[in-house]
Amino acid sequence: MDIPPKHMDYGQGIHALDAGYLRPGLAAVHLIVQDSHVAVVDTGTDQSVPAVLDTLAALGLGPEAVDYILLTHVHLDHAGAAGALMACCPNARLVVHPRGAPHMVDPTRLVAGATAVYGAETFRALYGDILPVAAARVTEAGDGFELDFYGRRLTCFDTPGHARHHLCIHDAASGGIFTGDAFGLSYRELDVDGRPFIFPTTTPVQFEPEAMHASIDRIMALGPSAAYLTHFGRVTGLPRLAGDLHALLDAFVRLAEAAPVDAARRHAWLAAELEALLVAQLRRHGCRLGDADLRQLLAHDVELNAQGLEIWLDRRGRP
Repeated sequence: MDIPPKHMDYGQGIHALDAGYLRPGLAAVHLIVQDSHVAVVDTGTDQSVPAVLDTLAALGLGPEAVDYILLTHVHLDHAGAAGALMACCPNARLVVHPRGAPHMVDPTRLVAGATAVYGAETFRALYGDILPVAAARVTEAGDGFELDFYGRRLTCFDTPGHARHHLCIHDAASGGIFTGDAFGLSYRELDVDGRPFIFPTTTPVQFEPEAMHASIDRIMALGPSAAYLTHFGRVTGLPRLAGDLHALLDAFVRLAEAAPVDAARRHAWLAAELEALLVAQLRRHGCRLGDADLRQLLAHDVELNAQGLEIWLDRRGRP
């Protein structure tokens, strides 16, 4: 399988680096560089901090050049290093959705929830220390919040569906939009002749299909030239990808609604059906990776998507 490079220069001052989360090519940290100042979009986990500092140094910049750290949402693969990176960047302000801001100031509930899921040892291996951010350094970004980043307008849009504390950040200079998880996942190993494959992320605990459809439409209404996905990097040809996301989102929901009522059987059935659906779609896409490689690449997301769909079913009161 082709592994993406650790540092990608997309032009127009936009860079991405591999966050080193779970495997190469799974999670990216994006940098927007303007007049020797930096805005970081998503941080990865504490393991990504040295890579961010090394990338800044390669660009001839130090941590004092970081003015903003913007979080698309506070799931720990996106925001786990926020406190650690803020500690390294003395001039930075943290920009985050109002619903996510309290969890950055006091991450106790985030840590407790993730520890309950993973166990203390696995949690520490995945995420390390989650450091709090001083409230005085946090800016709450509601819908339509704008930053004048040295003449470069960055606008935050409320985009729920994956999480109720999710923002997308539109960059007027490039016409691109940083979408976190609101515009799905697209791994470069699954590209075929330069055409990306994309699929939704329905992970726990706040997945809402109607809101996700609306957020995809809102992103497209901005007419973006490219989407910069945390998982993983830049994609273009967005009208086709948006259509694919809508169709697969509906297909995911239909599978969830058809899943066995018996909770003991439901998870395994749903995970197997999601995997089969995605593999079939990838074959139609022209993907030539072997079945074992595909299952390995998809395993993490299939598991989380199945969990999120189950929580959505339970929340809406399915018998």
